[in-house]
Amino acid sequence: MRLVLIGPPGAGKGTQAAVLSERLGVPHISTGDLFREHVTRRTPLGREARRYLDTGELVPDHVTSGMVRERLAQPDARHGFLLDGFPRTVPQARELATVLGAAGCALDAVLEFAAPDEVVVARLSDRGRPDDTEDVIRNRLRVYQRLTAPLLAHYAGILLTVDAVGPVEEVTERALDGLSDLQRRAG
Repeated sequence: MRLVLIGPPGAGKGTQAAVLSERLGVPHISTGDLFREHVTRRTPLGREARRYLDTGELVPDHVTSGMVRERLAQPDARHGFLLDGFPRTVPQARELATVLGAAGCALDAVLEFAAPDEVVVARLSDRGRPDDTEDVIRNRLRVYQRLTAPLLAHYAGILLTVDAVGPVEEVTERALDGLSDLQRRAG
């Protein structure tokens, strides 16, 4: 399966990505991990990304897309993957479609892990990080909603919304059940 995971900060995407990757037998590809790997290895893309990361700016789409394109070309991703953190915008989604189209494939589904703002605020506040104040968290949620709403509409045909509230195992089962239903309808 070729999947994209989206959801607000604190919805449990990282946790679900690890579990779903194992259950589905596909690699979990996190853009955060890609950034760290490229920066550490001092690749051309890593050096370019670092210039932005060091100043707190967003890494441009062409840099992120380049990293994702390279990673998707690796043998373990040929038969499926789980993307976490990309795409975040409609232009990135179009770039991903171009990359996949060139490889003769397409996304199977986009899983949106949904959780009410109050749940997200409580989860993130409990982490105890200095930047996880309620004001900062609520601002991150507003930014997420502004950037993600168009992405949800873009993926309407393959979007699967998963209730991300509850024990990890229950959320995982909801996601897997939804994917099974989507496959049955498509098949």
